Amino acid sequence: MTEDAPDKVEEVVVKVRRRLGAPGWIIVISVGLVLLVAAALSLAATPAWAETIQVTIDKLAFSPASVEAKVGDTIVWVNKDAFAHTATVLGDWDILLPPGKSGRLTLKKAGGVDYFCRFHPNMKGHLTVKP
Repeated sequence: MTEDAPDKVEEVVVKVRRRLGAPGWIIVISVGLVLLVAAALSLAATPAWAETIQVTIDKLAFSPASVEAKVGDTIVWVNKDAFAHTATVLGDWDILLPPGKSGRLTLKKAGGVDYFCRFHPNMKGHLTVKP
């Protein structure tokens, strides 16, 4: 920026004021402030990037057995066993996982849940979902 740049900016501001008059100048400032506030709010409301978290099923076990995630994240269960499993929370969700396949769930609410396999109830996992 050159030394005379502030003078040029002031000169432009004076020309705009003269051309618009006092009411027009107030409108320009008001619109500018509204746009600035809207931009700030949209940045503040932008959610963090959702993650995809993988849980592997191998040898009748969920791995990792305990997972921490956030609302909006997706859990993908990958079944590496030769037989079907489920990821089940009684009264909430029940995901069927055929042999060699995967299933997914996008987390919609915060809280902690214990889940298990309906076919092999000794298979257990825990999911902690933060807001």
